[in-house]
Amino acid sequence: MLVAFSVAPSGSADESGSVAKAVAAAVEVVRASGLPNRTDAMFTTIEGEWDEVMDVVRRATEAVGAYGSRVSLVLKADIRPGFTGELDGKVERLEAHLAERE
Repeated sequence: MLVAFSVAPSGSADESGSVAKAVAAAVEVVRASGLPNRTDAMFTTIEGEWDEVMDVVRRATEAVGAYGSRVSLVLKADIRPGFTGELDGKVERLEAHLAERE
């Protein structure tokens, strides 16, 4: 499965309003998990089996909790049993279709 999630503290931030330190704590948990992952400006996507992915999301959310009195979590999942390598595979198929249109 693929899970794209965004986690951030609410109720506290640095003087500029940035939550980058808290998000870095979450991404550190994700990267240490060893599961395939990718982070962009809005979400971190992680690939693996249900229990292992949800455990990483839980631990990343707990890491962010140290930075505020509340935590906001947005999560989207693509559950497709029997498929792996979709973190790259989905993008490769999209790019192939776009190339056909040129």
